[in-house]
Amino acid sequence: MAAPVPLTVETQLIQSLFAIVLKGHWSHLLNPKLGSCLTSSAIHQVLEHMRVHGFKPHLHACTVLLNSLVKDRLISMVWKVYKKMIKAGVVPNIHTYNVLIHACCKSGDIEKAEGLVSEMELRCVFPDLFTFNTLISLYSKRGMHYEALCVQSRMELAGVSPDMVTYNSLMYGFCREGRMTEAVKLFHDIKGCVPNHITYTTLIDGYCRVNDLEEALRLCKVMKSKGLYLGVVTYNSILRKLCQEGRMRDANKLLNEMSEKNVEPDNVTCNTLINAYCKIGDMLSAVKVKNRMLASGLKVDAFTYKALIHGFCMVPEMDSAKDLLFNMLDAGFCPSYCTYTWIIDAYCNLGNEEAVVKLPDEFVSKGIIVDVSLYRALIRRLCKRERLDCAEKVYSLMQEKGILADSVVFTSLTYAYLKAGKPSVVSRMLDEMFKRRLMVTRKIYRSFNASYASESDILCLFWNHMVERGLMSKTVMMTEMQQT
Repeated sequence: MAAPVPLTVETQLIQSLFAIVLKGHWSHLLNPKLGSCLTSSAIHQVLEHMRVHGFKPHLHACTVLLNSLVKDRLISMVWKVYKKMIKAGVVPNIHTYNVLIHACCKSGDIEKAEGLVSEMELRCVFPDLFTFNTLISLYSKRGMHYEALCVQSRMELAGVSPDMVTYNSLMYGFCREGRMTEAVKLFHDIKGCVPNHITYTTLIDGYCRVNDLEEALRLCKVMKSKGLYLGVVTYNSILRKLCQEGRMRDANKLLNEMSEKNVEPDNVTCNTLINAYCKIGDMLSAVKVKNRMLASGLKVDAFTYKALIHGFCMVPEMDSAKDLLFNMLDAGFCPSYCTYTWIIDAYCNLGNEEAVVKLPDEFVSKGIIVDVSLYRALIRRLCKRERLDCAEKVYSLMQEKGILADSVVFTSLTYAYLKAGKPSVVSRMLDEMFKRRLMVTRKIYRSFNASYASESDILCLFWNHMVERGLMSKTVMMTEMQQT
């Protein structure tokens, strides 16, 4: 007798999903092993198989499946699954809609959230407290205070009493923008519920944003008197303000208080301190915080690397800055244009432009793959600093390596040549751009206008050249000019 052929992992997953969605064994979706394996292909196969054979998916299982996708931030998959659910004849209930509106909140999609509310009304599905709170949170995060308050009015008209989550979301929106008068008015209007540590933390952060540290510290005392727990988020708000004011001694006192209260620092705590030490050039203390951060089990993130690189460039200790840049790349983080700018500026200020030209070869020697993004950053910044000779060297190296320049590289060099009074080279560069069909996008146009804002006359001439050569849409230029 032949031995049974073992099922593949994907086949097992599809069978599990089929059982879940058809029979309603939705609790299995809470298994993290299964949740982490969810793929668009597997879900599509299950729902399509059910549709073809006339099986109707289980509503609760579908809702939990959607919720699992939202938790993993697989928002685009959420909408695909929802469409297939509706096609299969599943009628969504309030819980399904709440999951979908929560997905909108995660992606910041107000239009889709409002569309879902309209759909609920058509299906006579009435919003509950969770629905209203999610909508208020979405509007508040986007700074749409009037709309958020309108939702609060609608919930009260519908007989749904606001809870502390409602008030916290509304206050968060105002505090985030430093509108403390409105936030405090809301605080005094709280009815039927008791302010919690989130309420006070929100207000404390708001007062720190408007530079009223005294009131923020007073509220910390109020929290303690009410027996409320000061968490790491509360401490981070105060710490950030102390660091902004350069009060490092007070910042360290606050850290000691956190230690006494057994409040563990998080990445925000450590990054705030590292950034503050880097700004005052105390790199020894910054590195100590980074080492303590690693010793406590926290992971260095992109912000940590950027703060330290910036700090070492300011000192300047370029070998340390470069080592951190290489470590950042090894850790899988992509340096921004600003990161490269700090390194280029530091070398240029030291009169060592050749070190900039050698950077790509150093990357290769470290086993790091160099693509157009590095050359783009180097050429763009060198052109901005009017180091055209160095920019040309980097461009030549790029061509030697067989790496094709993109629109940003050509636009940077062409503008630099125009400023340097080299019309023949400008014409040649524009011809090459046209030959390669390298267009100036709206994003490039805006970026260059921001970088060279003080050179409006030259910019105007430059963009006219681009339009005449068919390298930029005249509509883009006219629209952008009207908006500025």
